Amino acid sequence: MIEDGPIASYANENTENARRWSGLWGILVSAIVVVNLSGPSLAAELADIRGVWLVDDGESAVEITACGAARCGRVIWLKDGNDEDGRPLLDRHNPDANLRSHPVCGLQIIGGLKPQLDGSWDQGRIYDPEEGKTYDLEIRSAGPDVLKVTGYLTIKSFGETLTWRRPAQALNRCSGR
Repeated sequence: MIEDGPIASYANENTENARRWSGLWGILVSAIVVVNLSGPSLAAELADIRGVWLVDDGESAVEITACGAARCGRVIWLKDGNDEDGRPLLDRHNPDANLRSHPVCGLQIIGGLKPQLDGSWDQGRIYDPEEGKTYDLEIRSAGPDVLKVTGYLTIKSFGETLTWRRPAQALNRCSGR
């Protein structure tokens, strides 16, 4: 330890500066921790995406509900819920042959959506029964009656975004599972 002289004076001055800076850094780090722990309320407002949504082509509707802290969704309405023989549409393109006899009506097609700090719901999955394929999923609110639904494989910017809207009138729910 240096007791006196110009080096001691420099060391003592820099020690005092280090204490001041460590105090400022502590305040800054505390503020960052508070923002991160407070969740979406201090970031973007988290939109409530629960409810019934008419998909972009108008051929079906999905009801999004809470599944714990996540969101999931089921097909609850089909414009034409029967095949050409008048039988209920089945999940005939499912990659799992054991599931191909399940009706599309009532089928869970959305799962695992988690709230994000930017106000969106992401890290979920969406199943397309017309193709039998599952995609990563992000949903963003574009107003109280509009959702932007993006299905993608790993890279969101290469995905496809569809617009879902709340139906103008109540829909007769199909009788599925």
